[in-house]
Amino acid sequence: MTNDAGAGPITVDEIRRVPKVLLHDHLDGGLRPATVVELADELGYGDLPTTDVHALSTWFRGGAHSGSLVRYLETFRHTVAVMQTQESIRRVARECAEDLAADGVVYAEVRFAPELHVERGLTLDAVVEAVLDGFRAGSAGTGLRIRALLTAMRHQARSLEIAELAVRWRDAGVVGFDIAGAEAGNPPTRHLDAFQYIQRANGHFTIHAGEAFGLPSIWEAVQWCNADRLGHGVRIVDDITVDPDGKATLGDLANYVRDVRVPLEMCPTSNVHTGAAPSIERHPIGLLRRLHFRVTVNTDNRLMSGVSLSSEFATLVDVHGYGWSDIRWLTLNAMKSAFLPFDERLDLINFVIKPGYAPYAQEELAQ
Repeated sequence: MTNDAGAGPITVDEIRRVPKVLLHDHLDGGLRPATVVELADELGYGDLPTTDVHALSTWFRGGAHSGSLVRYLETFRHTVAVMQTQESIRRVARECAEDLAADGVVYAEVRFAPELHVERGLTLDAVVEAVLDGFRAGSAGTGLRIRALLTAMRHQARSLEIAELAVRWRDAGVVGFDIAGAEAGNPPTRHLDAFQYIQRANGHFTIHAGEAFGLPSIWEAVQWCNADRLGHGVRIVDDITVDPDGKATLGDLANYVRDVRVPLEMCPTSNVHTGAAPSIERHPIGLLRRLHFRVTVNTDNRLMSGVSLSSEFATLVDVHGYGWSDIRWLTLNAMKSAFLPFDERLDLINFVIKPGYAPYAQEELAQ
């Protein structure tokens, strides 16, 4: 793809240099392979498939590429296992912030499930404290502002407890709440009390919906639970019909999601790995961007999918022909959709993001 200025193809290095915003990234899906090996040794965890760093990195990516959900989920068993002390969690969070800052991310919301990190006796509050300490250390002296989303596992019964935890820590760096896990058989309405608690506390939340399950999951997340954002949301295309001539007709749910600007936290590479999309070429992001849904681009699990936010954008440039104006539009969508206070969002938009794209983007986009 030739960039808008006509100066040649857009490279991943150029994309790395512009400001980017990340809304959907899992802390336990973004560890450095070397860190997994070192922490396993320190903690006495002996179940890694290999202690060779290169081979382990390949193994993690193989789990994502295998097409087997069981194999994919097995990879997280190992990363969570080495994140069971405050010291290990703090290190993982610090390195996460360092890696995102090096990739040119200026604002990030990174999510994790505190309930998964208490196997060695940590309290939920101690887990959150360690993550936030790591974020502060890793982002110090960089252009990155990083915040946390607390995730509850939808197949467990601790969502209200985690929602209360999110509110308790919101003045220290936690900006929202989330639920994740297998969608089928675990509808978001099972956790309605948690979402209502967050709402009554004037908080924000996103819901994993429309990834492995279809429109009913999205409908419940939006119309019953009042989600601020949708994690993935790719199955909203099931409510869109495209004629042979390319004309799209939206169903009532798709119309509503677009009309009220519900942000879609899309993770193209991961969506292909988990089977939510057949390929990058056929990923719904192309159609949804053309129809002006509030689409954002994200990484999901950087270790498992072998991606960065820059590489995700570079893939869209290569496959969908996106230019600088597209990258800028998607970045602004993400910043507008962040759970950061409005004045801070506006500050980043006006003084960081727009100036950062000024040398590349040639015209303002329709908002």
